[in-house]
Amino acid sequence: MTGIYRRAKDEADCDDGHFLEMLAHHGAVETARTLLHANTVSDAYTELWKRRRLDLTVEAFIIKPQWKELFTDEERGIAVKRLVSFDYVP
Repeated sequence: MTGIYRRAKDEADCDDGHFLEMLAHHGAVETARTLLHANTVSDAYTELWKRRRLDLTVEAFIIKPQWKELFTDEERGIAVKRLVSFDYVP
């Protein structure tokens, strides 16, 4: 998850300190679940969307095969639905 942060900062000039705080306090999986189940997307998500870099969102990483065991089918479905609603095809 810190890799997502670094890449977003380096590749898309998107620096979300709140994300780092969440990681420090809640860990990677809980942070991902919190963001996934939020009623709205974060400001950082919106900024990544504006930069056409939704590939650097938590949602894009949740649906990767290597993380399948960490998230439920429902959670992966939420991630896909959110990405598609912002015109990102996983």
